[in-house]
Amino acid sequence: MSFSDFLKNQPLIIRQLGHTDYEATWHAMQQFTAERDENTPDELWLTEHDTIYTLGLNRKDVRLPSRTDIPLVLVDRGGKITYHGPGQIVIYLLIDLKRKGLTIRQLVSAMENSIIGLLNDYGISATARADAPGVYVQGEKIAALGLRLKNGRCYHGLSMNVQMDLSPFDAIDPCGYVGLKVTDMRTLGIPDLDNKANYDKLAARLLDLLQENLHG
Repeated sequence: MSFSDFLKNQPLIIRQLGHTDYEATWHAMQQFTAERDENTPDELWLTEHDTIYTLGLNRKDVRLPSRTDIPLVLVDRGGKITYHGPGQIVIYLLIDLKRKGLTIRQLVSAMENSIIGLLNDYGISATARADAPGVYVQGEKIAALGLRLKNGRCYHGLSMNVQMDLSPFDAIDPCGYVGLKVTDMRTLGIPDLDNKANYDKLAARLLDLLQENLHG
């Protein structure tokens, strides 16, 4: 077995970054991806960001935020505009898709299925949409996805709303969809999410599900 085949089947390295600056983390992902080679293990980065709007590469006809108290950053992921803030789980996937034999569609499905599985653990029925990547509960978006692929290797990832101030979403068309409603787990009735132990348990479960689905 080659070392590349060995790496293909190894657990992903998990980095729990805590609360991080969005732009610093984004540039760290870019650097990691630029410097990695065929023998670099894949990683998952778990983090949470301060309030920020991010606008992806699909910028045509995007309505800019109607409020100016939250920074807007133009980034290199796919998709349109979204919001990050406290109370949102963010996981970045730094994966060599070519080595793992995954397509972008398979990676997106793995992320969506992981989030759907997590919500199912809490008795919440969720779905994915072929026309709009992400995860939805009764038509309201609870998780957003966005990726960047370079030389068969990806970065960026997913954000899942746990217990956050959702009002900043009102100032944008989330992911470019006019009138799209956004929700979080607290709004859906899951209690005690402000308890750090419960929040950490939630994040750990999502990381486990991601690893399971990515090893498929």
